[in-house]
Amino acid sequence: MTAASFDVQRRRLLGWGVLGAGSAAALAAFPQIAAFAADAADFIRGPKVPDVAPTRLGPHTYVIYAADGFPTEANKGMMSNVTFVVTQKGVVILDSGASVQIGEMAIRQIKTVTDKPVIAVFNSHYHGDHWLGNDAFVTAYGKDLPIYAMEHTRKEILGNTGTEWEQAMLKWTNQSTAGTRIVAPNTDVKHGDTFDYGDVTIRLHHYGTAHTPSDLCMEVVQDKVTYVGDVMMNRRIANMDEGSFPGSLAYMDALEKNIPGSNWLPGHGHAGREVMAWQRELFTAIWEHAQKAARDMAGPDAAIAAAKADPRVASKAKETLGWDNNIGKYISLAYLEAEQKG
Repeated sequence: MTAASFDVQRRRLLGWGVLGAGSAAALAAFPQIAAFAADAADFIRGPKVPDVAPTRLGPHTYVIYAADGFPTEANKGMMSNVTFVVTQKGVVILDSGASVQIGEMAIRQIKTVTDKPVIAVFNSHYHGDHWLGNDAFVTAYGKDLPIYAMEHTRKEILGNTGTEWEQAMLKWTNQSTAGTRIVAPNTDVKHGDTFDYGDVTIRLHHYGTAHTPSDLCMEVVQDKVTYVGDVMMNRRIANMDEGSFPGSLAYMDALEKNIPGSNWLPGHGHAGREVMAWQRELFTAIWEHAQKAARDMAGPDAAIAAAKADPRVASKAKETLGWDNNIGKYISLAYLEAEQKG
């Protein structure tokens, strides 16, 4: 079935989800209609996401790694890491994934490690690959499950951004994420907040605009692991449309100063103490060439050519997913920021 025909069927079947009192009575009177409605509900859900076994990063911290950096029909939207922390009081989720199906897969994997319930979810920022999985956790553990994020993140998800991401994931995955509901964070947090989960403390960090204006990093204190969302990536190209290159460099400096020796766990790519050095070198080189091209009024093409020729940038081309399709835009955004800053 093509994406277009699937969407037509989906829209027709969604009509069964809006039932008045009379329709509900009809379902009760005619079991075959009720059965059809149940089948329709199953039909409009995307397929199950294959299990990905968790990797242990510390005594309490596990990550379900995403192999790809971009959502496709093949990976069913599994493009960002889902992290969970097993504490004395229960399981804490650090970013819930890009769909209800991914969240459900994460719950299956958590149960291979512990029988403790999920007691909290943290969302690092408002890009949908990091929070659309909230749906699965609220469905499994109750509508009162605390979902923490910065105020700006919560408002973006409740506004047009949330809907745009929900629709974009459907498009990019050829409807594989169908059935995912928008479930926004329900509790605002801020820089410096700490959460005591018995044997584990989670401390929150925010140092201004980096990938977005409201990036939240979560330090798992006892494990010396810090989940950094998209402030850093490991061999991936970030979306910097709403971000800042100098802001990202300043953010990394603040993290290094305040959490020395941490194991940096990105939302995309594998964890490691070298992740910050990789990201900083790339951003430093791009920003230097963007600033020079802006000062010389040479235009973005000059910035792109100079940056791509820099060994600090060129050396990363072969090992970075999505490089050829995205590096030009990446550098252009740095040039525009440098031009605006004068």
